[in-house]
Amino acid sequence: MRTIIVGTRQSALALTQTGHVIAALETICKENNLPFRFEIKKIVTKGDRILDVTLSKVGGKGLFVKEIEQALMDKEVDIAVHSMKDMPWELQDGLTVGAVPKREDPRDCLIMKSGTSIEDLPVGAKVGTSSLRRSCQLQAHRPDLQIEPLRGNIDTRLKKLETEGFDAIVLAAAGLHRMGWQDRITSYLPTELCLPAVGQGALGIECRADDEEVLSLLARYHDVDTARTVQAERAFLGRLNGGCQVPIGAYAELHNADDTIRLTGLVGSAEENTILSDTMEGGQPEELGIAVAERLLDRGAEQMLSQLRG
Repeated sequence: MRTIIVGTRQSALALTQTGHVIAALETICKENNLPFRFEIKKIVTKGDRILDVTLSKVGGKGLFVKEIEQALMDKEVDIAVHSMKDMPWELQDGLTVGAVPKREDPRDCLIMKSGTSIEDLPVGAKVGTSSLRRSCQLQAHRPDLQIEPLRGNIDTRLKKLETEGFDAIVLAAAGLHRMGWQDRITSYLPTELCLPAVGQGALGIECRADDEEVLSLLARYHDVDTARTVQAERAFLGRLNGGCQVPIGAYAELHNADDTIRLTGLVGSAEENTILSDTMEGGQPEELGIAVAERLLDRGAEQMLSQLRG
């Protein structure tokens, strides 16, 4: 019997979602009489060590996956469980995403001290998030809000709501759902108000591209519909060469009646109070993501992105 070593960050959320993945894989093994067992290996990433600086200033998304990917390359682990929104567009040579399981709720949500919606926040309310994407969209809707940086694991951020004078904080709903903390959510932000991050709510199960045994197992866990929508979002991200340094959002939905994907993409600038967005439909995820990105580039997104990166 082969022991598959599963690499993960050591935050409470990362360990919880890794536990969900392992439980699902164990069920698949039991149902199909497959000879695998699983062990967790905790890995501390650079993003976990640097908590006093916003992600946009210290390198972006790769901060949460680089060390884990190196462990895969060094054969210290066999699979890695990532939040898809943390994964850079380009993977290391020799690695691949073997499975994208069914997506959780992709929306952002508000956790508030009082009130029931964003409209109930008082003028000048202090709202915590370190996401440039969230900041520019929230300020477009409520220019009076005081957006303040908020880093740390999900449990740390919830504590800071009480200890650091925030009126509200913004988190991804999927993380709270996976932790079983839905009761902490005050309200969900509709995607029309706050477009999610690329891949938000989805997991990516990464492995070595030549590990046929693991690839065969992960194929049984793969959700084709989720993978297609996430592929469209990631193609959009890749064409814009985006990361945490710039406010980029994308959300794709699948219309099962005709297998068409509807993708909305966004590029924003909090400093210039500018948001560019566009929506298209198509059947090919990669082509659709690139096409939406090209439309925004034609409308001035390249200049916005260059200024933000510079």
